Amino acid sequence: MRRGQVAMAGDPPAAVIPATGQQAQSQAGPEPVASSPLDALSWPVRTARLHLRAAVADDAEAVWGFWQLEAVTRWVTRAPATFEEHRAVFVSPARLATTLIVELEGAVIGDLMINVEDAWAQAEVAEQAQGVQAELGWFLHPDHTGRGYATEAVRELIRICFTDLALRRVTANCFAENEASWRLMERVGMRRELYTVRDSLHRSRGWLDGMGYALLADEWQP
Repeated sequence: MRRGQVAMAGDPPAAVIPATGQQAQSQAGPEPVASSPLDALSWPVRTARLHLRAAVADDAEAVWGFWQLEAVTRWVTRAPATFEEHRAVFVSPARLATTLIVELEGAVIGDLMINVEDAWAQAEVAEQAQGVQAELGWFLHPDHTGRGYATEAVRELIRICFTDLALRRVTANCFAENEASWRLMERVGMRRELYTVRDSLHRSRGWLDGMGYALLADEWQP
């Protein structure tokens, strides 16, 4: 998983993207619904100002409202050129299984990612490392930045991971030039674990440095 950052951060695991969503579905039939640890939780979750809820296919249009903006796609892994391309990715079971929607007074202003994954382990103890950590990601409409909404949403994202999902570790990655993203990671208490030199190829800026942050459950301060 590389540098899918805010607009602020993260991109779900790559899914097979058909030329058009409807064409692929008619040829291969509906995709199976992906199971997710998020399915076991109660939604929506409320913070002081925001509602977080599981994403559904019908959210594709509202999310496209900010995903089509250059300020959002500048740092993300994939920048869809059309709504059809965006929707084909957004409605895939793998994407919906890891995506949360951020609402402010009923309006969609962002989306979040919790991608629960296995930690690295030696073979003899690999079973104990299954599903114990998550990569996080977040995107916020530029019209709503600078008001603390991203910080509020990501703090709640971390709480969900450690309290509701009982995970032991969360991570997030970004291009080093994406200052808004790594400063947010630091603001919510994550620590820098990784700085890589020109290891990631940006679509227009060439090879760029990268940064990785993490937080353990026993380091978290609610």
